[in-house]
Amino acid sequence: MTIPQVTWNQVSPEIQQCINNCLNCHSICLDTMTYCLQKGATHAQPSYIRLMLDCGEICQTSANFLLRASELSVRICAICAVVCDRCAQECEKMSDDVQMKACADVCRYCAESCRQIAL
Repeated sequence: MTIPQVTWNQVSPEIQQCINNCLNCHSICLDTMTYCLQKGATHAQPSYIRLMLDCGEICQTSANFLLRASELSVRICAICAVVCDRCAQECEKMSDDVQMKACADVCRYCAESCRQIAL
């Protein structure tokens, strides 16, 4: 399933893409967290669940800061990149699982996008 791309006229294409990437990452982290809780066992470790919640939350926050053109967007995006990288690393540990691999890929993509904004 592809998520439609939303365009905001008042921001640059790079920021538009970062907002979309953050919203996609927020969504997949929450979906993956639910998947992990349903799957149980190793997937449902509190540290994984907490990290996916953290990642989803910071991605949503980053998108919100970018949408409002907050002066702190650059700092929030820098933190978002760090959290997304950590989430991707943890999800990659179970990359033989399609859902976990998808989450890792989206997190990595979001991290890179946020790093570009944070430069």
